[in-house]
Amino acid sequence: MNISEYNKTVWDRYVANKVRWTIPVSKEEIENARQGNWDIVLTPTKPVPHKWFPDLKGLKILGLASGGGQQGPILAALGADVTIFDNSENQLNQDRQLSEEFNLNIKTIQGDMKDLSVFRDESFDLIFNPCSVVFADNLKPIWQECFRVSKSGGILMTGLINPIIFQLGQEKAPFQLVYAQPYSDLHSLPKQKLEKLIESQETMEFGHSLTDEIGGQLNAGFLITDFYEDDWNGEKEIDEYLPSFFATRAIKK
Repeated sequence: MNISEYNKTVWDRYVANKVRWTIPVSKEEIENARQGNWDIVLTPTKPVPHKWFPDLKGLKILGLASGGGQQGPILAALGADVTIFDNSENQLNQDRQLSEEFNLNIKTIQGDMKDLSVFRDESFDLIFNPCSVVFADNLKPIWQECFRVSKSGGILMTGLINPIIFQLGQEKAPFQLVYAQPYSDLHSLPKQKLEKLIESQETMEFGHSLTDEIGGQLNAGFLITDFYEDDWNGEKEIDEYLPSFFATRAIKK
């Protein structure tokens, strides 16, 4: 199976069905950002600390696998020069529409997050990557490409999923360990469950180890400078036991 092509098709369908992660920001949010009142997320609920960002005026930002009109328009409204790179053309359309409507400085490029060859070395001051590497089967090329296209001293902000989440059977508490690490929908699920996932056209996901999520950034040459955890804000029972998400801030040494 071509994972990238499969997930691209699913995300295009998600946009048509107005799934949560495809709903763009409102006119009010863009106008508020222009007045300096803003927040954006790497994970479901907790805003990224403003101290993680340098002055955004004129900053060259890559929104990596960040289509959907949720983060790019806010960053552009704050004065950044934003490029959104995403696998789903429908997700990119959300950013294009807001860019045109509100005269924002947003470029959009369709492509696989593991291949940033369309960009020159040291092209960006900041890469903003919300929880999306979960849809890639191999993180190594992602971190290597992020390092290559980052300027010296450039920042990488990434939302990640706690690996234990994929190992647990989450139907209801008490939660039990079911799957080995690293997890893959393609290889970990029983045949029946995998067939049902594909039939229902849900995304193919991968639960990467901390070695790949954090160690991979370090091995690519980044230095982790900050970290926080997040959950579903009480929407799911797992929140009572552990955080499902975390975010890292790294810089190119």
